[in-house]
Amino acid sequence: MRVPMLLTTVHGSFSAHVLAARLHSEGIDVELRGAVDSPYGLTMGDMARVDLYVPEDQVDDARLVLLASEIDDAMDLPEDRDAGRRSVPSWVWVIAVVVLVVAAAAPVLRWLVET
Repeated sequence: MRVPMLLTTVHGSFSAHVLAARLHSEGIDVELRGAVDSPYGLTMGDMARVDLYVPEDQVDDARLVLLASEIDDAMDLPEDRDAGRRSVPSWVWVIAVVVLVVAAAAPVLRWLVET
């Protein structure tokens, strides 16, 4: 008889389904308990808690899959994460600094001219 054991807890149905799909792809049986497909769209707090249970004989394999996923996420190159962002050209920064210097110096220069 396979006794389900708690593997981990996530918040939100989407995260739970993604993690369950990852475990299923490795051949691990997963049971979701908690706020799965709740009519409330909560993604944080105890009302959004989803527990993932796996059979006792697959717990070690499931933990290894979770560890491998976390290592893969940590090893992603920074440029992969920022691929959708556009960098600001350097001339924009130069203009911004010049504008700030002029705005800061203008009252001082005005005071010096008046006195």
